[in-house]
This record gives sequence, C-alpha cells and structure tokens, in this order.
Amino acid sequence: MPDLNKQDAIWIGNDHGGYGLKLDILKYLAERGIATHDVGSNAEEIVRYPRYAGLVAGAVSACKASRGILICSTGIGMSIIANRFACVRASLCTSTYMGKMTRAHNDSNILCLGGKITGVLEALDILNAWLTTPFEGGRHCISLDLIRDAEKSLCTGAEWIVPQADPEKR
Repeated sequence: MPDLNKQDAIWIGNDHGGYGLKLDILKYLAERGIATHDVGSNAEEIVRYPRYAGLVAGAVSACKASRGILICSTGIGMSIIANRFACVRASLCTSTYMGKMTRAHNDSNILCLGGKITGVLEALDILNAWLTTPFEGGRHCISLDLIRDAEKSLCTGAEWIVPQADPEKR
C-alpha cells in the first residue's frame, strides 16, 4: 500500500450514481489504514457531479491532497471536470490494467470510477493497482513535461504551440 498518513488523506467525492461504490471503497481503505477525506455526496438523491469533482480536484490542484478518487455513474463526467484543474491528472479506469498503467506511465493523481458500470470487486482491484503501482518516471517524464507545458499555456487562455518531435526524446 502507498505510504499515506493522516496528513495525506485520499480525498473522495461522488454523485448519486457513485454513492454505493464509495461506501465499499471507504470500507476497503479503512481496513487498510488509509486515511480518507469524504466530501460527499452522502445519499442516492440526485446531485450534480461537478460540485464534488471540484472539491476533490481543487484539493489536489492546491496540494491539499496528493491523491483523490471520484465516482459517478460512468466516471466520464467526473474525469472531464477534474482534468480542467491545474496539475490534475484524472484517469477513468475500467480495468485493473488501466489502474496500474495510469500510475506507472501517467503519474495519475485522481482515479475516476463508474459506480454503475464497474462491479465492486473489479473497482477494488482497480483501486489496489492504482494505489500500489509507483510512477516509473524515465521516458514518461517527457510526456508529463509536455502536459505541464500545455497546461501553462492553455490555463491562461494562450495558444499552445505543439512542439515538434525530438528524435532524441521519443
């Protein structure tokens, strides 16, 4: 399991479609001694997912949290809004392999899951892979640097001039 402590709780947010899966994830994390900060929603009544995604992605963007989990019916809406925040790399994962690879290659800091499309056991396997897989660094840092470069331009409204491929850094 990752080296997370009380000061570095995983922030978790959901809408009505992700409420049931969130309860299973909170139990799973508590059993492993991983601290969480639950920002809601706390019922199956219809709510708007951007509010909860904003709380989690905002915390990661502001370095109040190093990782977050977002759950809606499909995970799509959560990933769309979360990735609008600076320094957020939110990844919608529907398989254990995706959970592993998004950490290894993309250094994902928010995991998005679909509470209506992914079963509990699969979701917990995805979560475990995402929690335990370290970022590989190396050649993957080139892509992350390009993402940071794009973010600097795009978040200020400037055009991002896509750099030409460098044969030395493929």
